[in-house]
Amino acid sequence: MFLLAVIYVIFISLGLPDSVFGVSWPVMHIEFGVAESFASVYSIIVGVCTGAVSFVAGPLIRKFGTAKVAVASIFLTIIGLVGMSFSNGIVMMIVFAVILGYGAGAIDTGLNNFVSLHYKASHMSFLHGFWGVGVTLSPIIMSFFLSDETGSWRNGYRTIALIQTAICIFALTSVKKWIEKEKSLDISLPKEEKVNEKFEMKKFKGIYTSILSLGLYCSMEFLIGTWGATFLVNVYALDPSAAARWVSLYFGGIMLSRLCCGFVSNRLGDERLIRYGILLSFCGIIILLLPLGKISYFGLLPIGFGFGPIFPSIIHAVPYRFGKKFSADLTGFHMGGAYAVGFSVQLIFGYIASNTTFKIMPFVLLGFVIALFFDNAYTSKRALLNEKNIITLEECK
Repeated sequence: MFLLAVIYVIFISLGLPDSVFGVSWPVMHIEFGVAESFASVYSIIVGVCTGAVSFVAGPLIRKFGTAKVAVASIFLTIIGLVGMSFSNGIVMMIVFAVILGYGAGAIDTGLNNFVSLHYKASHMSFLHGFWGVGVTLSPIIMSFFLSDETGSWRNGYRTIALIQTAICIFALTSVKKWIEKEKSLDISLPKEEKVNEKFEMKKFKGIYTSILSLGLYCSMEFLIGTWGATFLVNVYALDPSAAARWVSLYFGGIMLSRLCCGFVSNRLGDERLIRYGILLSFCGIIILLLPLGKISYFGLLPIGFGFGPIFPSIIHAVPYRFGKKFSADLTGFHMGGAYAVGFSVQLIFGYIASNTTFKIMPFVLLGFVIALFFDNAYTSKRALLNEKNIITLEECK
């Protein structure tokens, strides 16, 4: 239980940087003298770095262990956040954003793989619920700094970096126990399997559409995370601090949903949780799309609540759909592929919306949530053909 508590706290550190950029960008881009649409360029750079690490996370985890990878990754995010807070221009900020992206990729893959292999679905939901704690806190923290006279987003970044530092120290003190536990669970492949069997993506039926499912989800989550505040500022004329608070409602919905799913996920299972999440988020997008004034803002809550179980359920299903043997590699490819899709969508959306109108955002979200429903259904059917690869829940404990 102590190790599980450490993992939960580390996932708060993973969530903290994820939402801070989007809510600070309406002020930040003015200070740096760049167009609003440049947020897409920033996001794609961070996404490429995060995805690149995710693709090689499997070998890194097997060589150094999950604990060391996690601590090193948190330290990189601290460097990134502090460096960004002292940036005197957009170029310097991007340099530190690269460091931030590298830090996020490895820890995300490592912890997701570890929990999906060795814990029940409920723990995966709770894990991502704590990520929700992090992404919900960031907009709230930043809103305080944006509402003061100086509008100092820099102090918001530094405050989050201090929280990250405390979490890093806590994680560092637990490395020895983590290594002992990891050895007892033996998540590494036996030597003979490493030599005799090569990892090949084409062996796994439904793997590409499974990665696409996660990519479609990440596209929607990233769109709201990066552009949600800008959408509210441009379409509803809210001030940046108010927009940040409304976006925190969306992230709060994700957090609350994942904590609630932790109590029912073992009974409902990954597949049903994904379907229910898609349906609820669809309803929230409809509310956001309709011209209901302030009521439309509340659509962010059911969108977030619906998004809650989708990501952790897709990741937790990886060993059951495709097998335990190469789950670290497959999880890494899911993360990297999803980030590539998600951040590419942000780049395209940012360019189009900035040159037309941000009113298109709810319509884009609607198209993606419908595509996700059909893609996930196809993946579930294809994955059933992997009879030689799939494992039971008991084998993953």
